[in-house]
Amino acid sequence: MKWSAFYILTLPFFVSVFCKVNQDTIDNNIIVTQMDRKIDIASHLVKTYTSITIENRGSSTVRSFLYVVDPSLQTKLSFIGAVTKDNKDDRLKVQQTTVSGHDDKKFWRVTLPSGLDAGRSVTVDVEAIFAHALTPYPSQITQAEKQSVVFDGNLYFYTPYQTVSQKTTVVTSSAVVESYTKTKPVSISDNVITYGPFENRLPFSEAPLRVHEENNAAFLTVTYLERIVEVSHWGNIAVEEHVDLRHSGATLKGPFSRFDYQRNQDGVSSVKSFKTILPASARDVYYRDEIGNISTSHMRELDDSVELELRPRFPLFGGWKTHYYIGYNVPSYEYLYNKGDHYALKMRFVDHLYDDMVIDEAVIKVILPEGSKDMKVRTPFDVIREEDDVHYTYLDTTGRPVIVMRKFNLVEQHIQDFELHYTFQRFMLLQEPLLVVGAFYLLFLAVIVYVRLDFSITKDEAKESRLRVASLVEEVQSVQDRRSALYQSYDDAINRFKTSKDSGAFLASRKKVDADYRQLTTQIHSLQQQLKTEAPEIADKVAELQRLDSQYKEQIALAISLAEKLVANKISRQQYLDSEGGVATKREEIYQKMEGVRATF
Repeated sequence: MKWSAFYILTLPFFVSVFCKVNQDTIDNNIIVTQMDRKIDIASHLVKTYTSITIENRGSSTVRSFLYVVDPSLQTKLSFIGAVTKDNKDDRLKVQQTTVSGHDDKKFWRVTLPSGLDAGRSVTVDVEAIFAHALTPYPSQITQAEKQSVVFDGNLYFYTPYQTVSQKTTVVTSSAVVESYTKTKPVSISDNVITYGPFENRLPFSEAPLRVHEENNAAFLTVTYLERIVEVSHWGNIAVEEHVDLRHSGATLKGPFSRFDYQRNQDGVSSVKSFKTILPASARDVYYRDEIGNISTSHMRELDDSVELELRPRFPLFGGWKTHYYIGYNVPSYEYLYNKGDHYALKMRFVDHLYDDMVIDEAVIKVILPEGSKDMKVRTPFDVIREEDDVHYTYLDTTGRPVIVMRKFNLVEQHIQDFELHYTFQRFMLLQEPLLVVGAFYLLFLAVIVYVRLDFSITKDEAKESRLRVASLVEEVQSVQDRRSALYQSYDDAINRFKTSKDSGAFLASRKKVDADYRQLTTQIHSLQQQLKTEAPEIADKVAELQRLDSQYKEQIALAISLAEKLVANKISRQQYLDSEGGVATKREEIYQKMEGVRATF
């Protein structure tokens, strides 16, 4: 209780100190001499590209300047980034800050690559992406209607500095513009609306900007994404993503007709398919929903990526949603690095799910091998690091640590790499193999003990005799099955002889079959002798089986003699057929008797 009271009393102090550290002031010596802003509303995202030329009219060096998000859009901001016009490859540091007296505004401090001396100027390009900034109007449309949206913004560049000259360009998705703000000077050409230039505007100038246009882009929103990355030190990293997808455009009014959809090709604002981009090394890709595997997908392997075209089971209209999950494997050597017992995982925070993607909420779970410790995460942007979890799978004892990160409002610009550093002792790799070896060792040891030891109080001679008799009978049955197979071998040799008339080949075949036959007959005779002491009645039945087999063998000899006479032209074909028919009938009778004897064993 004392510690809790201490935290409550000291919390305002630490918050105030933190705010002062992260607080800026507006430098009135900075002037925006030229501003060119492009507002792209061609997709379901609002993308602003602002080229700002600032001049230092003071006497001291300027290290940074402030960028303000327009109040009408500040709750919808997803990403902000800046580069200098001369070096677009080197991103500038952009950090959120506050300004005393302007608590209702969102400020961002843009740090310049080098100090801006007095009288000098520099041009910085700022990119800002806004999600859910377009409002469908009307909010409901039928299947055959096209979708229109409204964008509301600020006609002027919202900045804490005085602006000498500024111009704004609005790029729409098509040339069909229902209405737009006509504050002069303004011009429109195809899908481009140009406002300005406006001269000498005061800081924080505002004027309504409204554009109502036709926009049939894919208004897809991932309402929830769970990305699970399972790291294995045996050469593989498994990635699986669970996606809740929703069409956030104008909702469908009235029923949906599949017939009209296929016949008239209407529903232009619906989403039939989209493309997901996976890493180039992705393999074993699968794509499933709650019903099962979705086969309507096409995967194409490119040089630098794997392109997967996904088609849901039904087209997505406004307000409709679906859920699916996708997974793949990648080799760990491309993403996992180590130096001794220190490891570093470097992977994308999210993948490219579709063009101009919007993710309202993403949860990233990284499952590390059991025994990993001292986990530290480095992300290219701010994320919520939640409490670590534990995951259990095959052969785990203490469980695998799970790093959980959460992030809201993501777009394509957030497809950046994060780093996860941890320690793992290499000998822990032997834990699972040793567990498997130990388990099998104990199993085999238990079997050996169970088989070798006799747990009965007295020895049951009758039971052991029955077991021996059963084993001998089973062996007789097995040998007789093999001997019966030789009967067919004799028939096959006779048929080949009648066709080829090759006496040499026939003699060779007979010798081989005769040798196998004698061996099996001798084996049955040996088993019969063993049965005489254990089960005399069964031994008599085996003797009867041997006697019938001898008769069957005599009929085979007759069949061979008839075939030799036929080949030597000593008898006619009709005589052969008559005699051979009688032999076959006799053989069948003997064979049935043999089967009858076997059934009584």
